[in-house]
Amino acid sequence: MSKLKTAREQKNLTQEELSEKSRISVRTIQRIEAGTEPKGHTLRALAKALEIEEASLRDIIIISEADDEVIHEAIPEVKEEEQPEINYYLIKIINLSSLLFTLLPPLNIFVPLLLMFTMKQRNSLVREIISVQMIWTVMAPIVFMLGIFLKLGRQFTLVLMIVIVLSNIFIILRNAAEIDRNKKLYFRLKFSMI
Repeated sequence: MSKLKTAREQKNLTQEELSEKSRISVRTIQRIEAGTEPKGHTLRALAKALEIEEASLRDIIIISEADDEVIHEAIPEVKEEEQPEINYYLIKIINLSSLLFTLLPPLNIFVPLLLMFTMKQRNSLVREIISVQMIWTVMAPIVFMLGIFLKLGRQFTLVLMIVIVLSNIFIILRNAAEIDRNKKLYFRLKFSMI
């Protein structure tokens, strides 16, 4: 079995999901899993998407000078210290921690960030959760200020504030449900801000 296929299956990804995450074509992934050695950009993109070291996706060939025999040495897939196991229960707790601070926008970023380090869940999913909260924290005051500039009255301003807070609550709860069902986020960014 190829190292790519093993790493992909350990992350519970299909070839199509890995293709979407790494932006490498499904056909290229199939070729690599069939035995083609990944190189350059392809190797880096796949390693980044799988959150493993590049060397983990290929074999190192060592040639012994004494007897000129070739020894294939497999590099371990993932070291325990470097890549902690993804615990989706803890990720859901980190996501829901933002819920407690929807009225205090800076804390809806700092608390999940603090939990990310204390719970040792430094993975792309948690980074996406925090990035979504960062975007919401930036966009909420902008939308609120635009609402004030429209000068539609105090009632409109109050309704706008409630809608802004409820939108964040909805985002957090919808992402929590998606983590339970599909182990990914429903509202996510194509980039990470941390």
